[in-house]
Amino acid sequence: MTKKTQNYYLLPEEDDPIRTCQSKNFIGNVMVLVAMARPRFNADGVETFSGKIGVFPFVKLQPAQRRSRNREAGTMEIKPVTSVKRDDVRKMFLEDVIPKIREKWSVEDEGKIIFIQQDNARTHVAPTDTDFQLEASQNGFDIRLMCQPPNSPDMNVLDLGFFSAIQALQHHVCPKNT
Repeated sequence: MTKKTQNYYLLPEEDDPIRTCQSKNFIGNVMVLVAMARPRFNADGVETFSGKIGVFPFVKLQPAQRRSRNREAGTMEIKPVTSVKRDDVRKMFLEDVIPKIREKWSVEDEGKIIFIQQDNARTHVAPTDTDFQLEASQNGFDIRLMCQPPNSPDMNVLDLGFFSAIQALQHHVCPKNT
């Protein structure tokens, strides 16, 4: 939402930017699960599948406890999940990621094995999880979980480029909501 310290160079007629959180010491964080694949192209070089599957935030809907000038008490608000557990990740895979993969997957690649690569964090789903395996093998899909080798910078594509690219884009536009 905002950096703790940020410099702005403004013209005299420009207004100061509005801070979208109450205090610079308590900037909210939202954890997300990103699903992406290699883009696919046909023989003519036209993109048939962009590889973008989805960005799934770990948030919950919660009623507002008090009224304010912005909303009434009981209005549903989106709040970030402060501690993501293995059950939260499993639920995200089963309810959001796998259905979105089935929806967006290209027709030419149906029947092939789809590997979901994750690092070895404790909160991630084990490749032998029975609930995941049952859901992932339905409708003719073969989706498997794969963990990256531990302490392997060559294999950790997430840290090498993806997150640094997100960090670079983050401060171009100030988001208006979670």
